Amino acid sequence: MGQINEMPLRAQIWRTLLLFLVQVMAIWLTDQIVGSVRIQSLWHTVVLAAVIGLLNHFLKPLLVFLTIPVTIFSLGLFLLVINGIIVALASEIVPGFQLRSFGAAIWFSIVLSLVSWALETLFGFKRMQVVIRKE
Repeated sequence: MGQINEMPLRAQIWRTLLLFLVQVMAIWLTDQIVGSVRIQSLWHTVVLAAVIGLLNHFLKPLLVFLTIPVTIFSLGLFLLVINGIIVALASEIVPGFQLRSFGAAIWFSIVLSLVSWALETLFGFKRMQVVIRKE
């Protein structure tokens, strides 16, 4: 037949696990950079990475959809507020993660995005190719 662009299941699982570890590392580094947040331990960092990932996957699309007019009017800057909301909610869910203010949540989300991007680029996730299988 034709070409199917899909990554084998085993490769998808490994890629997801490695991306999760990179996010844990990014959250830890962001905690070291941003002074207005506190994460108590490595375990809390791992839990925080999972909670932020779940909130980004399930809640963020709904928030983005519901705030389209405000986002357009603000030329996209309202997305920073949405990211701050996600981080603030994560601080309510994860007991070992404290924020000083909502501004700290927005600042944490900005720095986390930059650190995540840098680590994903450094470890080659931006260059990963999809396996092409011929049938």
